[in-house]
Amino acid sequence: MSDLEIARAAAVRPIEHISDAAGIPREALEFHGRYKAKIDPRLLPEDGRSPGKVVLVSAMSPTPAGEGKSTCTVGLADSLARAGQRVMIALREPSLGPVLGMKGGATGGGYSQVLPMDEINLHFTGDFHAITSANNALAALIDNHIHQGNELGIDPRRITFKRVLDVNDRALREVVIGLGGPTQGTPRRDGFDITVASEIMAVFCLAADPADLKERLADITFGYTYDRRPLTVRDLQVQGALALLLKDALKPNLVQTIAGTPALVHGGPFANIAHGCNSVIATRTARRLADIVVTEAGFGADLGAEKFMDIKARAADLAPDAVVIVATIRALKMHGGVAKADLAQPDLEALRDGTANLLRHVRNIEKFGIPPVVAVNRFGTDSQEELDWLLSWCAGEGIAAAVADVWGQGGGGPGGDELAAEVLAALERPVTFSHLYPLDLPVDEKIRTIVQEIYGADGVELSVPALRRLKEIEANGWSGLPVCMAKTQYSFSDDAGLLGAPKGFTVHVRDLIPKTGAGFIVALTGSVMTMPGLPKEPAALRMDVDADGNAVGLF
Repeated sequence: MSDLEIARAAAVRPIEHISDAAGIPREALEFHGRYKAKIDPRLLPEDGRSPGKVVLVSAMSPTPAGEGKSTCTVGLADSLARAGQRVMIALREPSLGPVLGMKGGATGGGYSQVLPMDEINLHFTGDFHAITSANNALAALIDNHIHQGNELGIDPRRITFKRVLDVNDRALREVVIGLGGPTQGTPRRDGFDITVASEIMAVFCLAADPADLKERLADITFGYTYDRRPLTVRDLQVQGALALLLKDALKPNLVQTIAGTPALVHGGPFANIAHGCNSVIATRTARRLADIVVTEAGFGADLGAEKFMDIKARAADLAPDAVVIVATIRALKMHGGVAKADLAQPDLEALRDGTANLLRHVRNIEKFGIPPVVAVNRFGTDSQEELDWLLSWCAGEGIAAAVADVWGQGGGGPGGDELAAEVLAALERPVTFSHLYPLDLPVDEKIRTIVQEIYGADGVELSVPALRRLKEIEANGWSGLPVCMAKTQYSFSDDAGLLGAPKGFTVHVRDLIPKTGAGFIVALTGSVMTMPGLPKEPAALRMDVDADGNAVGLF
């Protein structure tokens, strides 16, 4: 059966049954139908419990063969619950961009899914629409201020804040607005990002509470004056209006897994072009309600996990207690040089060559003071010989590892028991967490540290525009912010075709974008786009709705 068919056949419990079991009072719930609810964290009881431990799930460098990071996240949480632990999941919300494009959803798969998967993967509770509306309201207010006399002296040529849309639409990357005459606004070049790459999304996910949200919104730099002085939302005095548009969306969304484990699905920045972690509010809420919180960070550990450690953990004082790195036999063989069409054939030599990618991710996580656990996400085409070889290789490298069959057996079954046992053992081990770099390091040195220590590059090359922007960052006092690398997810390098664990390469930074509300500097590398495009045959071609109003073709 497909993921959608498995999800539809599952026995979904009314959401109040899930909240009751999790200790959430009814007055803290705002229902969105029978199976979804928002939680108001202010109405949760203070019971004096210690915050739950955090298990961060990341992965090796992704490939078209699939790794199943979200599936393993859900399956691991279900397996921990099966072992008698009080567990809650904290995931990101899916973006319509990849849902309608090529990557698929973000609710897991097989018998390790969060439900209702079709609603979560589509409009869910409307959070992304609220974020899109707040973003575009700010864009409209900026252009209106210019049209109405421009008291702030905004230079239309130096507006850095873009409009957004939560679909992949390459035609909107570069646009011209304000055409049609004096009453239609001031003509200028503009562009669109995808909603999940927007600063509003990052602010939303890093805010600790509504007051912090408003402050972060006020700190967003949207452009510059004619004399190149930075301008913020606080200068426009519209942070209150933006916060008003986001106030309901800011409450975490409660759903459930097939096995009945509670899950908070909230916020959704991409990890290749943003910081790739679910909201701070959801993670903290989960820690108040559970003894173990299983969360994930997008794409490979070089992207989402590094950003969790150096951005989210700093902003929220939220260091992980254990880290899981998801790998598959299929993806390892692809990094070892096997074509996707040939991955079903056993190939120990390619598997051995592909472990270089996994090993680099493992050693990178160890640099943060956390020995990770490798989760080998089992596929039906994996041979026992290959699985045994990989476990033996992990043991030889001193890496804790377990095979997880959570797609086929579900975390509520025995498929994730061995992985859960390894994670519980890891949670008992002491952690000496540290960030990769200090904040007082110059921005270019922070970038160099990331590309050399995490990517394995020889060095970094900043373009002329990036060097110019670096001087502006230093002049405006933003050098103390962490760095958010925007890079292809498929390779340690900025070349998507360079698989495995490449050496002898240079990372090219073409621009630096200060996100002063979110509190980080985005470094754009290679050809990565903040507004993706659709593939030749988008997933939308397979989607439909039947006569009864049910989703069809959704994975």
